[in-house]
Amino acid sequence: MSLVEVLWSGIREISVAEWVAVAFALGYVVLAIRQNALCWAASIVSSGIFLVLFARQGLVMQAGLQAFYIAMGLYGGWAWRRGGEGAKQELPVSHWPLRWHLAALAVLLVVSAANGRIMAGESGGLVPYVDALTAWTSFFGTVLLARKVLENWLYWIVIDLVSAGLYFSQDLHATAVLFVVYSAMATRGYRQWHADWRRARPVEAHA
Repeated sequence: MSLVEVLWSGIREISVAEWVAVAFALGYVVLAIRQNALCWAASIVSSGIFLVLFARQGLVMQAGLQAFYIAMGLYGGWAWRRGGEGAKQELPVSHWPLRWHLAALAVLLVVSAANGRIMAGESGGLVPYVDALTAWTSFFGTVLLARKVLENWLYWIVIDLVSAGLYFSQDLHATAVLFVVYSAMATRGYRQWHADWRRARPVEAHA
């Protein structure tokens, strides 16, 4: 069987629920890039569907992550509209120094390795570790996104590519393709948010 036939066979087996989740997930990213707070409503719908799909596939951390996304969808909607320094002001794009990111990455790697070891148990295998790593880094990336930290998009570029491989290995083909598209969109998101940040803080951006 050729690669095209394999891919076509996988597409035909994709459930309606997965397609709906993918559609809302794409809407979420498009709206997030545009800094439209409605992105969080789309995220809640998509995450609710993915929670069920991942739980059925035994991806424990990914399913738990969707529950977190739902909670963050509620928080993000509020933060983007009224989370600025002044009362009820829109939250602006901000920037973290490199040392903060390095410290965060060190913690994420340690926590992910420990979590992956627990989930792997005696069976071992790479999937539990990748599941844990993508879950914890996605957790952190979502927090950064909810606070409009510019560098969140750099995390998502990598997270989405790794997640695509994980989902494809679990026969979630539409979701795998979605995450490859996500990675490309994250690149666009970083460029657009960076331009907005530079316009809002010209002195800091050129310092």
